[in-house]
Amino acid sequence: MNKTIIININGIVFHIEEDAYEILKNYMTDVKRHFLNSVDSLEITTDIENRIAEMFSDILVKENKQVIVEPDVKQVIEQMGTVEDFEHVEEDPKSNAHESYTYNNSGTRTLFRDPDDHLIGGVCSGLANYFNVEPVWIRLAFALAIIFGGTGFLLYIILWMVLPKAITRSDRMAMKGQKLNLQGFKNNFEEELNTVRGHLSNFQDEAKPVIYKMRDFISEFFYHMGHFFNGAGKLFIKLVGILILLACLGGAITLVVFLGLAEVWGKDPVNLFPFSVITNQYANKIYISAFIVAIIPLLTIAMLTIKAIFNTRTIDRTMGSVILIVWLFALGTLIFYGSKISAGFRSSAGFTETVTIQPNAKNTYYLKLNDIKYFTHEDSVRLDINSHFKNMTVTNDDTDMENISPSSVTINIEKSDVSQPVLIESFRSKGRHYEDALFNARNTRYIFTQQDSVLKFDRRLQLMPGSAWHDQEIELTLKVPLNTILVVDKKINEYIINTMDINECNETNKKTGDLPSAAFMMTADGVGCKVDTLVTKPAIKPDTAKVKKIK
Repeated sequence: MNKTIIININGIVFHIEEDAYEILKNYMTDVKRHFLNSVDSLEITTDIENRIAEMFSDILVKENKQVIVEPDVKQVIEQMGTVEDFEHVEEDPKSNAHESYTYNNSGTRTLFRDPDDHLIGGVCSGLANYFNVEPVWIRLAFALAIIFGGTGFLLYIILWMVLPKAITRSDRMAMKGQKLNLQGFKNNFEEELNTVRGHLSNFQDEAKPVIYKMRDFISEFFYHMGHFFNGAGKLFIKLVGILILLACLGGAITLVVFLGLAEVWGKDPVNLFPFSVITNQYANKIYISAFIVAIIPLLTIAMLTIKAIFNTRTIDRTMGSVILIVWLFALGTLIFYGSKISAGFRSSAGFTETVTIQPNAKNTYYLKLNDIKYFTHEDSVRLDINSHFKNMTVTNDDTDMENISPSSVTINIEKSDVSQPVLIESFRSKGRHYEDALFNARNTRYIFTQQDSVLKFDRRLQLMPGSAWHDQEIELTLKVPLNTILVVDKKINEYIINTMDINECNETNKKTGDLPSAAFMMTADGVGCKVDTLVTKPAIKPDTAKVKKIK
């Protein structure tokens, strides 16, 4: 049975055997005697005691016991090292052990935030200590990451919250990979003294406000960036410059093509947006001024890039002033006529027109898109339709360029209050004022035709020749009596705002395959799928309705 003693190290209570305590007591006495003449002997001996307490705690947890025994103390002393070990090294003037230890540490590095060398939170300096590199390169990497996408800022904030701060001497030694023994504590303490002496000698720089420190960091950043670009970065700059020149060349070609297309498509404002918005009165002025406004910056960037890469002469100040004046004049012209066009969309107006639909005996109508191409008088003369396409029908292709122009056609199906179906056409447009908007709506044409029971709707609203687009649109309201049957084609279903699922309706009637149309019926609750009772008879009750209402 051995006698135990209760001791307190770093605020932690340990139970230790009496023999082990004597060994530990003699060891700490030698340590305190050795560092007695140091500038801050109390701080360094306290750090050593803290390290010993950590090691004792690890031993107790690892071996699952409660008492420190003699082998434990000897194990700790062996890891920490004795005073005699490095006193013998210091007495040997030929030994380079101290220098070797300081710059070739063999301890395991731990990732901490460095509180002694930091600009914000010490993250970059901590990473630099962990990877044994200069902190400026880590800071440069974060700065570049912030420029390209802002990920550097987010990563820095995450590391700032996650990484612990190196508070104690043991933390700072582990951060730099220094061994946590007597030699390591002594060398670390001497390094701190040297750092303090350096800070005192440069007290004026260390006492600078944060704004000046940030200024120094920015200067250092650009200094290293300059060294980079003066070396291998020159090739990188040339590659970037070539890419910029290629981009400018591609942009210039695009602008020239755009100007050519504007000359072709601008003659017919109905053809393609945004050419359709620009009236013929302002078209040439807007196209040319927009071209100049866009091409001059591209040429300027290209010339500056050529000068930076090949060190050639650029245009002189006089020519530069002339180009700037031309660009400003073109910009003013573009803004002036652009405001005139935008003024043509201030007011809105519209009117309605009712078209009577001829009834049929079966009370059934087929709704389809009109596939016939209609030509204006000028186009008919230009193509000589009567001679070249006699007894032929020119179809309206879905991929026709005219379908890209701004148009708005919507069809709404409602229950009629009278026995005869009608089509109400509601035209709307915008203009500088009400009268102008009303005439813009009047200068449109929509083609609707009826062939017996077939109702054909054109796919677009047409503008009269010479008219510009002013947000013209047409809303068609087809009003049919109760129990009217409508066979809806899939192509026209895209224009109908009522919910009419053709595939679901065919599935309800047990019809398979990709059928082009489905039959619907007007009920008191609205238009719904017409259910074939002969097909669906086993699935419904005799008193159920013949129409499946659409949700």
